[in-house]
Amino acid sequence: MEQKNGSSFTGFVLLGFSDRPQLELVLFVVLLIFYLFTLLGNTTIIALSHLDPHLQTPMYFFLSNLSFLDLCYTTSTVPQLLVHLRGTDKSISFGGCVAQMFVSLGLGSTECILLGVMAFDRYAAICRPLHYTVVMHPRLCALMASASWVIGFANSLLQTVLTFLVPRCGRNKIDHFLCEVPPLLKLACVDTTANESELFFVSVIILLIPVALITFSYGRIVRAVLRIKSSARQRKAFGTCGSHITVVSLFYGTAIYAYLQPSNNYSQDQGKFVSLFYTIVTPMVNPVIYTLRNKDVTGAMKKVLCRSHDSR
Repeated sequence: MEQKNGSSFTGFVLLGFSDRPQLELVLFVVLLIFYLFTLLGNTTIIALSHLDPHLQTPMYFFLSNLSFLDLCYTTSTVPQLLVHLRGTDKSISFGGCVAQMFVSLGLGSTECILLGVMAFDRYAAICRPLHYTVVMHPRLCALMASASWVIGFANSLLQTVLTFLVPRCGRNKIDHFLCEVPPLLKLACVDTTANESELFFVSVIILLIPVALITFSYGRIVRAVLRIKSSARQRKAFGTCGSHITVVSLFYGTAIYAYLQPSNNYSQDQGKFVSLFYTIVTPMVNPVIYTLRNKDVTGAMKKVLCRSHDSR
């Protein structure tokens, strides 16, 4: 690995998977394919939500927000990781590391809250169908989406500032492939118990409050769906909600592992692969889950494709 001059280099070295050189080429190919599918799938969701009038509803408004968020999330980390996997220079500037942490953590925190908001939307649609258009008014939808982004980036600003205020005494080799809070705290040359306690407390709020809202919403949804006499309507309701539950399980499961376990139990190697999962795998499978299990989206895709074919 190419080393920077210690007297002039003030950034960081992302060790990533350099201890497994035989794995780097495989990861490069797999992640490049996943990234391209992430771009294609999420761009398709956003485009369909704007092109098809039938998809201009609160559910697809939030889904297009999620797709845009996932596009930004993967782009904040994956291109740099791909460069590091194929090159010898694993360095990142101090400013680049700060920006990457702020953006990726802000987007991740926003997704935590947004998934909770989407569960509330499904609760209103299924449990309060007669009042749905009144409850999920466009202004309220815009307010909830905006609140998700503001809270997510406010948390990121707090964590980024607190993390980079910790003295590192010249240590700059991060045993990770991106600038993330837990591995950066490992570089500290002082006691970080206060930082870890604060991170744990805030993570509980950002992660577990939306999980509680989701659990409540889907508990009520299941009861409401079981009272529906039409089996076709039951299948449609469970299909839509099943997609959301799958996405929630994938995202929250890995995020809780990364941020809600004691630091002495934190395995750096496992942490890298868990981070890979919620950085690239989850954003790629989100549009697949929503499109393959959703007749509205597949129908809109067919109409758009047929329209473009007819225009030729």
